[in-house]
Amino acid sequence: MFFHKTPGIVRWLYPQLTWHIPSENAQTIYLTFDDGPIPGLTDFILDTLDQFDAKATFFCVGENLRKHAYIAESAINRGHTLANHTYNHLNGWKTDFEKYIENVKRCQDELDGLGQRAKILRPPYGKISRKQISALNKEYHIVMWNVLSGDYSMKINPERCLKQTIKATGNGSIVLFHDNLKAQANVKYALPAFIKHFHELGYQFKSICMN
Repeated sequence: MFFHKTPGIVRWLYPQLTWHIPSENAQTIYLTFDDGPIPGLTDFILDTLDQFDAKATFFCVGENLRKHAYIAESAINRGHTLANHTYNHLNGWKTDFEKYIENVKRCQDELDGLGQRAKILRPPYGKISRKQISALNKEYHIVMWNVLSGDYSMKINPERCLKQTIKATGNGSIVLFHDNLKAQANVKYALPAFIKHFHELGYQFKSICMN
C-alpha cells in the first residue's frame, strides 16, 4: 500500500526534510526519477523530457552510475541534475549507521567524478533513521517527495498511475517516478501524458537546485 499524496502527518514529523518546493511566481513541478541510470528506460525518459524542454532530477544509485556513466553524462549534457540515492540502494532502517553513511559517500564520489558536486540526497524507499538524518543534514539536502506515482507497483495499471499522479500534483510538487525495469510499463505510458497535461496548463518542469 502507498499514498499517491504524501500524508501531512509524515511531512510534519520530518520538517527537516524537503517535501515540496513552493513557488509564488510560476506554476512549477519538480520531476524526479529514482534508481537509474539504466539503458533503455533512462534514455526514453531523457528523450521524453527533451520533447517538452522539461528538466528533472535523477536520484542515481552509485553502482548504476559506475556501470552506465555514459547515460549519466547524457543527462548532464541535457541540463538535468544528478543526485545521490546511495551506492547500493540501501534501506536506512535496516543498515548499520556507519555503513549507511559510507555508502552515501561512495555514491557522492561517483557524482563528484561526473562534475555533480551539489549534495542532494534521497534515501531509498524513503527510509532513513533520525540519527542518519542528523548526521547527513550537515552536508546534504535530503529531498523526499509529496507525489508518488506508484509506477513500480504491480497492483497499479498505467491508466491509474497517470490519473492518480495528475490528481495529486500541484504547484511546487516534487513528483517521484522511477527509472528501473519494474516501473517501465507505467512510466512509458504515464510520463509523456503527465508532462503533456501540465505543459498545456502552463506549468514549468525544473530540476532541483539547492544551495
